Amino acid sequence: MNYHIIWGTKYRNKVLSDDIEDSLKRMLLHIAEEYGFSIVHMEIGLDNHIHLLVSAPPKLSVTNIVRWLKGISARLLLQEYPELKKAYWKTSDRHLWSSSYFVESIGTTNQDAIAKYIDDQRRKEIDFDETQRR
Repeated sequence: MNYHIIWGTKYRNKVLSDDIEDSLKRMLLHIAEEYGFSIVHMEIGLDNHIHLLVSAPPKLSVTNIVRWLKGISARLLLQEYPELKKAYWKTSDRHLWSSSYFVESIGTTNQDAIAKYIDDQRRKEIDFDETQRR
C-alpha cells in the first residue's frame, strides 16, 4: 500500500529548518526501517509541515504508521533540540505535532505524480510565500 501523508507542527510554528529538518528526515527513515515500511519521498513545507510518500505492507495500518512517525520523532526531536520547547508554551504536556494529519492512499498509476508533487513542495511553497509578501 502506498500513502501520501501530511502533518504539521502544533500552532504551525516554523521550527523544521536547518539541522532540525535534517535530523527529522533521518529519524523518520530510521523509524520506517525499524517498523517495516519505507518512505519513498519526503519534503518539509514552509518549515511547519511535512509531506511523505510511504510504502507499507497491507498488514500495517496507516494509523499506526502515523502514530509511530509522529510520536517517536517528536520525543526524539524534543530531546535532541531542547530549544524547541520554547516554541510550545506549556511546561507539561508539550506536543511538537498537531493532533491532526491528512492521508490518502495512492495507486501505482498516481505514485509518480505524488512523488513529483512532494519533491516540488519546498520550491513551490517558497515561491508562493515570496509572492504573498509582495
